[in-house]
Amino acid sequence: MKELIEFIATSLVEHPQEVQVRESGSGSRIRIELSVAKDDMGRVIGKGGKVANSIRTLLRVAAERQGRQASLDVTEP
Repeated sequence: MKELIEFIATSLVEHPQEVQVRESGSGSRIRIELSVAKDDMGRVIGKGGKVANSIRTLLRVAAERQGRQASLDVTEP
């Protein structure tokens, strides 16, 4: 799932080398933190949070296919 978020984020941003994805948690619950360049925050969050919510939806579906639960936090650099 970390790879999925990394792929989506690097596809959206202008500075893909600054994308950082950290995965934490164990068992059936996973927490993923996404950090991008300050200039790219708007691209990842989107107007009204639509892009971020879409990424969260894709993550939830991928996690459910593996019998897990996942959450995504977009953090400031």
